[in-house]
Amino acid sequence: MGRHRSIHVTKAPQGGWRVKPAGAQRAVVVKPTQAAAEQAAKRIAQQTGGSEVVTHGRDNRIRSSDTIGKRDPNPPRDREH
Repeated sequence: MGRHRSIHVTKAPQGGWRVKPAGAQRAVVVKPTQAAAEQAAKRIAQQTGGSEVVTHGRDNRIRSSDTIGKRDPNPPRDREH
């Protein structure tokens, strides 16, 4: 898995949640819960020098996106405080 690629957490057809790098044919890991899969994706992103971890909901729509292990060149501004 190369650096700075996005890693997606999606619902696996056979059950559970899979962690799959963008463009990969197969999932790297399948976990029973979304939280466990998200933790695994963040660990992989950190170990590979940084990536974007994109978490999808049950309907496959993007729920959240986190930059892990690298500095975000355009960080979001906190508009609530």
